[in-house]
Amino acid sequence: MIIREAEPREASYLQTIADYQFWGAGPCILSGDLSLGLVAGGKPRYIYLDGELAFVLRPSDGLLSLHLAGGRRIQQCLPPPIRRVVVDIEAAPHVCRGSNVFAGHVIGVDAWIRAGEEVIVVDEEDALLAVGKARLSAVEIYYFTRGEAVRVRKGACEYQ
Repeated sequence: MIIREAEPREASYLQTIADYQFWGAGPCILSGDLSLGLVAGGKPRYIYLDGELAFVLRPSDGLLSLHLAGGRRIQQCLPPPIRRVVVDIEAAPHVCRGSNVFAGHVIGVDAWIRAGEEVIVVDEEDALLAVGKARLSAVEIYYFTRGEAVRVRKGACEYQ
């Protein structure tokens, strides 16, 4: 894999995707030192911010998959509760280590989240616990007491 600095045209394209996916916060989320990891054929796939993997460009739908650096950017650029799923104190240590989030442990959620969207999982103080993909919509998360609410991709604990 080759890693190189993003050209202005590529940065603009990625910011447009981030604008669509993360409520108009593309310029904030993708600011700083933007590098791309290229796969076979020279196509960009991995997006690095300040040298850390932040997003992966999914070829299946052209959207961004979150990683921890991207989750931190979303946390900085979007005010609570946007793109957040808040879990109770009982589940927080497990989620932080990479366990999936179940609906019974969710105490707050962005009302606009739909199933399949990228979200960040936080505790009651808005500390980042994990990043992942919502498996249920916000309404379903509120009303269900069982079932997987978020499939966690990566936990944010240092002691993993």
